[in-house]
Amino acid sequence: MRRFLSAESVCAGHPDKLCDFISDRVLDACLAADPKSRVACECMAANNDIIIAGEISCAKQIDVLGIARSALAELGYKPDSFRYTDLTHAQSPDIAGGVGVGEDIGAGDQGTVYGYATSETGEFLPLPLVLAHRICRRLDFVRREKIAEGLLPDGKAQVTVEYENAEAVHVKAVVVSAQHEERTSEERLRRIIRETVLPEAFSGFALGAETQLLINPSGRFVIGGPQGDTGLTGRKIIVDTYGGFAPHGGGAFSGKDASKVDRSAAYAARWIAKNIVAAKLAKRCKVSVSYAIGVAKPVAVDIDTFGTGAANDEVLSSAVSKIFDLRPSAIISALDLTAPVFSKTSAYGHFGREDFTWERTDKITDLLELIRYMN
Repeated sequence: MRRFLSAESVCAGHPDKLCDFISDRVLDACLAADPKSRVACECMAANNDIIIAGEISCAKQIDVLGIARSALAELGYKPDSFRYTDLTHAQSPDIAGGVGVGEDIGAGDQGTVYGYATSETGEFLPLPLVLAHRICRRLDFVRREKIAEGLLPDGKAQVTVEYENAEAVHVKAVVVSAQHEERTSEERLRRIIRETVLPEAFSGFALGAETQLLINPSGRFVIGGPQGDTGLTGRKIIVDTYGGFAPHGGGAFSGKDASKVDRSAAYAARWIAKNIVAAKLAKRCKVSVSYAIGVAKPVAVDIDTFGTGAANDEVLSSAVSKIFDLRPSAIISALDLTAPVFSKTSAYGHFGREDFTWERTDKITDLLELIRYMN
């Protein structure tokens, strides 16, 4: 069976991603000042306006607008060209009372989160998504390190891979759209992408002569960032997760502290899925976890290995429930989610990088031993 599967990524200076970065920078500042902070920070970037809103409860005063200015400068924008509005306020006492503190902390909201892993790549992520992230990461690096002149912060990439019998055999198409300076010709831009970005991004999985390569297919891309498109926190949730290869519960990650299971439990679900696949108990694995607001224990946990499991999915679900404590407080403790590490997640996806605690494969032995005993 032949299939063509695609995934996209966006650069750190994309308007939605700069909003994610600002939101997570605010979160990190709060956690650095007070690990018990409760944060749900949203950002909107439109034209020359940066608007920050949401709920922040922190033991210390946080310079939200100063953080936004610093974040924009780091991404390659000119902070003085923007107007700033701070509409943040304290967390609702109703939510605070329902969630609580300590060992019995309840879920910060209802909903289902999903984790996914595949043996297809060393990152345990789908190949098209890995390649798209590599392009955007390299594009940002080339601009930031001035390896090539003429690039600006906004950009995106899409990769389509041809599969035969579930195995990747060929990169069918690559689309790169990179913001550039007025003086940078389309010909020069295409040469920059071909010579300094793509070889690095596709090392280990080379492009073929027949690969369709589209660089700025719409032509000129000088007006970008918030001047070209309004940005919002949490609008790139598929880029953030699995590129559409697995379901998404709908809740965004950026700007939310770990009491929000939208974020913490999604990280835990990825942790579980990756350990299952790394243990060779499945080639692909989807983990679903459902919560009720204010209730600590999930109301449902489900494992689906898409027929690739070395053990029955029901047996795996039972083993996961015994090994992984999925109460929010337990997840926060196990994955050290009060540490101010979240701004690192705001570009190139929240998964697939070994420096994140939820990417550890530290439960392989426990899973194998319990599955052996249960069988």
